[in-house]
Amino acid sequence: MNAPRMPSAPPRRWSGTFLALLLAALVVASFASLPLHFADLFTADAVASVAEFIGGFAPPEMAAGFLTKTAIASAETLAMSAVGTLLAVLAGVLLAIPAAGRFGRPLRSVVRAVLNVLRSIPELVWASVLLIAAGLGPFPGTLALGAHTAGVLGRLFADALENATPLPEQSLRTNGATPMAAFFYATLPQTLPQMLSYTLYRWENNIRAAAILGVVGAGGLGQMLKYHLSLFQMQKAATVILAMLLLVALVDGASFWLRRLLTR
Repeated sequence: MNAPRMPSAPPRRWSGTFLALLLAALVVASFASLPLHFADLFTADAVASVAEFIGGFAPPEMAAGFLTKTAIASAETLAMSAVGTLLAVLAGVLLAIPAAGRFGRPLRSVVRAVLNVLRSIPELVWASVLLIAAGLGPFPGTLALGAHTAGVLGRLFADALENATPLPEQSLRTNGATPMAAFFYATLPQTLPQMLSYTLYRWENNIRAAAILGVVGAGGLGQMLKYHLSLFQMQKAATVILAMLLLVALVDGASFWLRRLLTR
């Protein structure tokens, strides 16, 4: 009686090993090509300079008038992030549907190229361009956040729609539902929690981005920070920085609570 033959070993795939070696070589080349001088960070002169600079921020400015001004700028930064994110969600959903291949492969490629352009241009560049057209203030900053975030959310939404289980939509269409009705009743409910999670995460990022956009004149806390730092008014700048930290912490907490509420 012949002994059963052992199954042959599966063929070894070298693509993963090659990719890992390529990434390791890229990391090594990056460190080798950059003039990194970590020891300079810990010299006595560097430590003394940093300590003197940080000491200039204490104590923060706590005058009632300045705190009121900072609160108004914080509300402006929050409004910029919220409106910019809302505009991005609307544009992202509209672009995600064709980007997911709902209207054919050629249109999918074109829309995905548009999304690549939108998200590859940083918010600061969008703001600099829009400031020329719309002038100083929060309006161009809000549009800049919306343009960049629309590219990010559009890509994420499109990937979520493409990765959704197709069977529920196919079942509805087999039973006579129109393609649009099947999409809204089967595919969209599957991806909606994931899309909401992406939106909340990008809102958190846009709070930080809105604060930075003020540096180029787009209003909010960033504009205050640039103004007071340029005049070496460190104590007032410290108050603005603390307001930024508080605002980010509040939005992070609200976003976490909303995600917990949506996933129950």
